[in-house]
Amino acid sequence: MKEPRTGKRAATDGAVTSPNPALSAALFDLDGTLSDPAVGITLSIQHALQELGHESPPAESLFRFIGPPLRETFATLLAPGDPATIERAVALYRKRFGEVGLFENRIYPGIRELLIGLEKLDYRILIATSKPIVYTERILRHFAIADHFEAVYGPELDGRNDDKAELVRFLLREERLDPDTTALVGDRRRDMEAARQNGLFAIGVAYGFGTEAELASAGADRVVRDPTALLELLERARADAGALRAE
Repeated sequence: MKEPRTGKRAATDGAVTSPNPALSAALFDLDGTLSDPAVGITLSIQHALQELGHESPPAESLFRFIGPPLRETFATLLAPGDPATIERAVALYRKRFGEVGLFENRIYPGIRELLIGLEKLDYRILIATSKPIVYTERILRHFAIADHFEAVYGPELDGRNDDKAELVRFLLREERLDPDTTALVGDRRRDMEAARQNGLFAIGVAYGFGTEAELASAGADRVVRDPTALLELLERARADAGALRAE
């Protein structure tokens, strides 16, 4: 990961004087935003269910579980009032995912160009994901994009920081980021809700696993359909985010 740019942080400590402050930082979700993890996640969910003696749903029906915390997923698929079974399912999932599933993944076309473009615009680029940080860091290194990110934030394996809004709040405090000059980019409802709850510019990506309707209803300021459009939007917001909010 990049070394923190302390000069940039110091610049966010004072009051914002511009009525329409430009964006200077972008927080990225991982699954469905930077990479397509559908194969690894669905196969690992199916594996856990089969090991527990449950029928395994078709992969397509499991796409809705790409993004939310794992314990919530198995609480929905299994008995929500049986924490022991849920924890067993989580352990079975993680055994397969940690060995095989995290590599059954692909970076979306255009993401590398997006990250390079944001660096040229002098954005601070960070990760804010619901995927456990231990897996996130391995995936970023595997696809050789880790060096684009100043810091990576995600939950611990024991469930700490599972709540996306609380994770983002923690990140903002730790990195001393100004919400008025920070965007959160994600593909699901909880990403947009986390952005809104923390006062960030909320950008939904419709090339992931959430629909444009889902993102718009959750409060997205903008929805884009591909990484090229995302870079164009962030380039405009680098000059004047307030004008974009007002459009």
